[in-house]
Amino acid sequence: MFRTVFIGGATAALVAAFTPAAGSAQAPAALAPPGKVTIDLVSVNGSGCRPGTATVAVSPDNTAFTVTYSEYLAQVGKGAKPTDFRKNCQLGLNVHAPQGFTYAVAKADYRGFASLQKGASATQQANYYFQGMSRTTYRTHRFHGPLRDNWQVSDTTPIHAIVHAPCGEQRNFNVNTELQVDGGRSDTVNTNSFIATDSTDGDFTTKYHFSWKKCPVRR
Repeated sequence: MFRTVFIGGATAALVAAFTPAAGSAQAPAALAPPGKVTIDLVSVNGSGCRPGTATVAVSPDNTAFTVTYSEYLAQVGKGAKPTDFRKNCQLGLNVHAPQGFTYAVAKADYRGFASLQKGASATQQANYYFQGMSRTTYRTHRFHGPLRDNWQVSDTTPIHAIVHAPCGEQRNFNVNTELQVDGGRSDTVNTNSFIATDSTDGDFTTKYHFSWKKCPVRR
């Protein structure tokens, strides 16, 4: 199970399911490998991340990577276009793991800022999958107005449920995210409601935490 925590003006606990591939017994997680881990952003699609508006960086200790968006905001109401109520982003990532190691994403941290009028609501959702493997179900996080605050959700997978990339194979890791706002009973003529994957301090990053595993030695 994914354990989800929301931090903001109104605190809630959410739970979402994650189903690993059949027969995917896991070895204990390994420490982050030495050397340099690099990630190629091989595909970027969606109304929330036009080409050139999303970048990826690996942490110096190889324990995580971040995705930075320069424009990822959904809104309804005054000043918004009819299509602005929903924004999505689909990223294809080619992670170059050091020889003898494979990886999974064990935790994902999303944070941003929301301004929702009374009667309005918003959702943030995501799913993940390796190329050629089954997608996880979408994990959806809901926010309700009135709200004007930073928000954060963290999805964590217990070690026994983590599915690593197959050893010796290069498969893209795909991340699909979505933001959506519903004006509901709010005054959409004179007011605006929005949710964004950024915060008032200008930090636009979302963070994905690696789980590393050593591959069997081939003889």
